[in-house]
Amino acid sequence: MCIVALAWQVLENTPVLILSNRDEFYHRPAQALHYWQNEAFYAGKDLQQGGTWMAVNETGRWAVVTNFRDGRDQRHFATSRGQLIKDFLHSDLSPIRFARQLEQQQQLYAGFNLMMGNTVQAVYMSNRGETPQVLANGVYVVSNALLHDHWQKTAHLRKRFTQEFLPLLQLSNTSLSDQMDAAWQILQDQRKVAQALLPDTGISLELEQLISSTFIQSEKYGTRCSNFFKIINQDMIWLEKTQQGEHAGKIQKIQQTLKTAKVM
Repeated sequence: MCIVALAWQVLENTPVLILSNRDEFYHRPAQALHYWQNEAFYAGKDLQQGGTWMAVNETGRWAVVTNFRDGRDQRHFATSRGQLIKDFLHSDLSPIRFARQLEQQQQLYAGFNLMMGNTVQAVYMSNRGETPQVLANGVYVVSNALLHDHWQKTAHLRKRFTQEFLPLLQLSNTSLSDQMDAAWQILQDQRKVAQALLPDTGISLELEQLISSTFIQSEKYGTRCSNFFKIINQDMIWLEKTQQGEHAGKIQKIQQTLKTAKVM
């Protein structure tokens, strides 16, 4: 997954609100959002490595990962970053305790950004320069750099997320359908960053610009799915839109009441 916008404890009765896009090569096999019976959580699935980019379980424990882009780093890592999410959802540790434990073995993974939490605590960490930190109430947008790095790509999504989407959700008469339409409009934004404002991540300037938009389209690589996820009161709602292939435009919907989690 390549860009994530999180509103943490910003809206009344909505502790978690996420908009995100997953970008990947079109040929890499994947399965749309569904319930994993053997894992007891909801997620899409990377059929090549068996992991996932975003998931939530029935108690509202959630996680989302992006890669940290460094084109100069040619190392290969045996352990998939998609395993991070599975490990967190299977753990009974609090988000910050899990993150500190993971920190001891973070060198086993290629560069990543990991956001994870439940309904009472959210944590961000990266194995490329950001130690685990409990997130204060607020809006956070991360792509393929560190959370506090200033990229025009993340700044643009943050602006639309805070100025268009969050105010819409605060209106009492806004339907879920209206919210969903607004989410897709924002996540399908193909506005690209001017070359002079692009970051240097060790790839060509042409490729840097190609992937500088919220929504990416090219011959072989692009945005595969978009996600609108929220926990409101005691209910979880997750809408995933397939963006490529024969099922493009299809929307998967998960909605259920959360179960009580163990406190650790």
